[in-house]
Amino acid sequence: MRELISNARCVLFDFDGPVCRLFAVHTAESIAHRLRDLATDLSVSALLSAELRASTDPHQVLRGIARRRPAPGVVSRLEAALTREEISAAATAPPTPYAAALIAALSTRGRQVAIATNNSPLAAEHYLNRHELAGYVAGRVHGRTQDMTRLKPHPDSLHRALASTRTEPRHALMIGDSVADYAAARAAEVPFLGYAFDDSGVERLLAAGARDVVRSLEHVLTALIAPASG
Repeated sequence: MRELISNARCVLFDFDGPVCRLFAVHTAESIAHRLRDLATDLSVSALLSAELRASTDPHQVLRGIARRRPAPGVVSRLEAALTREEISAAATAPPTPYAAALIAALSTRGRQVAIATNNSPLAAEHYLNRHELAGYVAGRVHGRTQDMTRLKPHPDSLHRALASTRTEPRHALMIGDSVADYAAARAAEVPFLGYAFDDSGVERLLAAGARDVVRSLEHVLTALIAPASG
């Protein structure tokens, strides 16, 4: 892991998970339910498969409806509703332990920090401003667009982050907590460091092929600031 950190001129963070627990209070399950209610109000509930009706993941609901190519305006209405929900969630989201310290330490050591997320960039910016982290990531928050086909595991947000930092993939590092993050990093040819707060998350990332996974960002912070032994 120390080599991953030492080689990285730029570190790309997924937002929900590595930076904060976005849906810890304002839950993903409740948001997914409200998106389905909005789909009913917009007369597109027929586009909800059995899987989407049972899903607790609002991104899955949004992406699933978008794939069915509903009438113009439907996806933008749903995406705007999800953005509002995520901004509300960002107001109560607890920080991931050591994330703020790691972001600050990276920046003060000359490493660029960027966000590459499936969440709304407005939600990420709201959180970063609230926790006085925006200065470390100014202009480098890359989140969901109106094109749902470019959500991770598509590498679009990583490509935009690399462009904004003018960094070659081999000189970057992606810190993510999902299989989609890992797949996007592989597609972008960016080295990957997995973060998981429980054993099941570790197992999912390792099963997907991730080689380096940590249970706490404290290990990453220590690798960054502690001198190498020997």
